[in-house]
Amino acid sequence: MRYDLVIFDNDGVLVDSEPISNTLLAAYLTELGHPTTYEDSLRDYMGSAMHRVHDLVEERTGQRLPADFDDVFHSRVFAAFARELKPVDGVADVLERLASDGVPYCVASSGSHERIRVGHRTTGLDRWFDDERIFSSEDVGRGKPAPDLFLYAARRMGVEPQRCVVVEDSPLGVQAALAAGMDVYGFTAMTPAERLTGVNGLFSRMEDLCGLLS
Repeated sequence: MRYDLVIFDNDGVLVDSEPISNTLLAAYLTELGHPTTYEDSLRDYMGSAMHRVHDLVEERTGQRLPADFDDVFHSRVFAAFARELKPVDGVADVLERLASDGVPYCVASSGSHERIRVGHRTTGLDRWFDDERIFSSEDVGRGKPAPDLFLYAARRMGVEPQRCVVVEDSPLGVQAALAAGMDVYGFTAMTPAERLTGVNGLFSRMEDLCGLLS
């Protein structure tokens, strides 16, 4: 292994949550009078923290979203997770391999701590992630594409940024990893390869990741 720390994004990389959450986000924004398609949501919000949704809506319309927007949205998301959420195909095998080889890893997500933990409990991935391996944009204030979250995760895990590799599936996440001075591999299961520019490599099947990392 040529890295001292593997940092995983969560949504779309560990848990197959992006279709669920972006479908619900587009529907809720449309319901509130801000017409948004599923494709719009993927383009504008995939990989970002919730503050980006608020910021873009206000910037584009001059209107603020309701104060309870996040709570209502997450209640809908968690209900859908309980019905539908699955781990990304092959990711359990990757985590098992890293754990058995003694390779340090963690998750750094734009999502809240609650969202990360709900997703992991629902999919059974919580067996690989204790509290010391979970980092959220809530911990740093600024979500991706700012590098803060990845730098914070590396610092907490005791690894220099240049010895880290990030596994990402969103353009915003790739930008954040590159800004942090880290290598990054782009997962193209949902995102066209041409949108993940500047990465060290691309892969579309999770089972191919260990080969890239080694």
